[in-house]
Amino acid sequence: MTDSRDPDALIRRAGRPDPERDQHFLVDDRVLDRIPTYAGDFDRSHVLEIGAGTGALTDRLLDVADRVTTVERDRGYAAFLREEFSDEIAAGRLDVVRGDALDVEFPAYTCCVSNLPYGVSSGVTFRLLPEREPAVLMYQLEFAERMAAESGTSEYGRLSVAAQHYADVEVVETVPPEAFDPQPRVDSAVVRLTPRDPEYEVDDEAFFFDFVKAVFTQRRKTVRNAIRNTGHISGLDDPDAVVDAVDEDVLGKRPGDLSPATFAALANVALGIQREGAT
Repeated sequence: MTDSRDPDALIRRAGRPDPERDQHFLVDDRVLDRIPTYAGDFDRSHVLEIGAGTGALTDRLLDVADRVTTVERDRGYAAFLREEFSDEIAAGRLDVVRGDALDVEFPAYTCCVSNLPYGVSSGVTFRLLPEREPAVLMYQLEFAERMAAESGTSEYGRLSVAAQHYADVEVVETVPPEAFDPQPRVDSAVVRLTPRDPEYEVDDEAFFFDFVKAVFTQRRKTVRNAIRNTGHISGLDDPDAVVDAVDEDVLGKRPGDLSPATFAALANVALGIQREGAT
């Protein structure tokens, strides 16, 4: 690895980040150096970065990737990146896209490595996951733990089921507030997402996610009552018919005790009944 740009010096040249605008820039060199290594066995021929800020991580990614596309919403920082990395841009190794990562069109990338702006981390993640490309992403620790949680734990919920539908989720490092400037009020975590097909099939992915969302709004109820009480959310016309078609050992559990595969089976039953009722 070549000599990396100093993150504090980048901030001095580019201007102070504003925490009110969800700007918390990673300045710990050790963490910055480690993050690209978590993507070591991914295809890094074209790395996508969301939220480049002053380019401290961008700099490290250019050391290990053939090409980097970075998306930055802040107009001033995007202009700074184009000046700071003008040689890399001229060589065709870096593209700087100014815009909101929730809206801009992503290029055909091979993996994503990012210190995500936490306010849009959920929205960006669920733009990335359906692309089924690997990723190494920084989140608030609580969010990361919910993504990786297993059924039967207090952290397990709708986010766990949805993320694990697309990928293996692994928390590879926790990062303290002191690693950032300005410091956030929470711990953070680096998450490695390795795409894979789920071990189950769903008949309609959109309905599956809506069904999981609905049932988890009643996470303290039994599955029986959760299904009955949330037809207005899941879109079920006859929740009682779904309950009648499901085994008692499933109905008596809490939503947090159901594996993603069991949720998929439930959703398939519910959708089948819904379609029968519509004919």
